[in-house]
Amino acid sequence: MVYYVEDDRNIRELTLYSLAQSGIESEGFADDVTFRAACERRVPDAVLLDIMLPDTDGIEILKRIRSTASMADVPVMMLTARDTELDTVRALDAGADDYLSKPFGMMEMVSRVRALLRRSASQRRARQHDADLVDGPLELSPERHEVRLEGERIKLTAREYALLEYLMRSPGIVFTREELLRRVWGWDFDGGSRTVDVHVQTLRAKLGEHSDLIETVRGVGYRLRDER
Repeated sequence: MVYYVEDDRNIRELTLYSLAQSGIESEGFADDVTFRAACERRVPDAVLLDIMLPDTDGIEILKRIRSTASMADVPVMMLTARDTELDTVRALDAGADDYLSKPFGMMEMVSRVRALLRRSASQRRARQHDADLVDGPLELSPERHEVRLEGERIKLTAREYALLEYLMRSPGIVFTREELLRRVWGWDFDGGSRTVDVHVQTLRAKLGEHSDLIETVRGVGYRLRDER
């Protein structure tokens, strides 16, 4: 089930129709009140979210989703007319998995929704079977979806967690910003690479005195220092 929050009725109905024609079950909401009530009844598999809504800013809704235990891992794609790089980075930094500017093609939208659903299903399966990842004082448990530093649990956003997990699966390997965008976010992003830098910066802040575990390789990208 995909939930779509959009106050413009024409856009909402056309998007829901396109999803239905592609075999994707979906439900639309004009405001945050009805969306929140629906989430209490049933947690969706993915959320499509407008930023400019009549009752609540879409970014605030996104932050609430990421702070709600039952929905923290639900993939969210922003669909909005606000398409500046600052708006994009702001949404991604708040935990959005993808960002599509209006007007958008229905075929592209459906394709991206399918990618979100596939990635979400794959992550759920992986968490059920993967062993813990350990690098020095850092431990990541896919099954429990938590990270511990020197035995103490640290709170990460969904995107920070995904980025750290990707780096921890290949310690010592250098990844370019573009590759991280493809592998962690799932899409080529033509708005520059600042979103990767922002997430690395926030990750380092949460790692505190162990922030140097994430190393910058000048002119290339980032890697996790191999402490095994």
